[in-house]
Amino acid sequence: MAGESGSGIVLETARLRLRRLAPDDLDRLVDLDADPEVMRYITWGVPTSRERYAREILPRWFALHEISTVLGYWAAETRAEAVFVGMFHLRPDRFEPEELELGYRLARVAWGRGLATEGGRAVVRHGFERAAATRICARTLADNVRSLCVMQNCGLRYERSFVYPEDLVAGRTESERAAVKYSITRQAWEAMRA
Repeated sequence: MAGESGSGIVLETARLRLRRLAPDDLDRLVDLDADPEVMRYITWGVPTSRERYAREILPRWFALHEISTVLGYWAAETRAEAVFVGMFHLRPDRFEPEELELGYRLARVAWGRGLATEGGRAVVRHGFERAAATRICARTLADNVRSLCVMQNCGLRYERSFVYPEDLVAGRTESERAAVKYSITRQAWEAMRA
């Protein structure tokens, strides 16, 4: 695992390199979100517009980079070919800011290869070793089986079920907004590694 350098690389695994997102990743992110299957459990398949990324999302993500060298939003690239395959994040949780939240979104070509688990484990390790996290959590819609498997493979365990607020998922029924939270404490992570 590598520390951050002048190249913006934050983490490296056997097959992935995670680096800070940069303005020239805009089109890569728009292309990633253009796949309805990638966005199925995030926006019910609706793509994120280039304008929204440029105006709202990237400035918010870059603002976190300005205040933290260990938290952020990272492009995931294959180490061998340097091909963009998605993104990961470790950020203060939206609902419980004292916790850190793991997130990931990978292109369909990267599915089924264990890359989400590989990157997720590296981010969890980074969170405990470099970001001084005491607890790391992740959330997903209750029927997102692939994401649930990644969370479990990263050592996170079921904490509770909840319903996303209507203002976050406008126009969706309560059952469509049903979600789960998984988490792992530093103590549990250290015990798992022992």
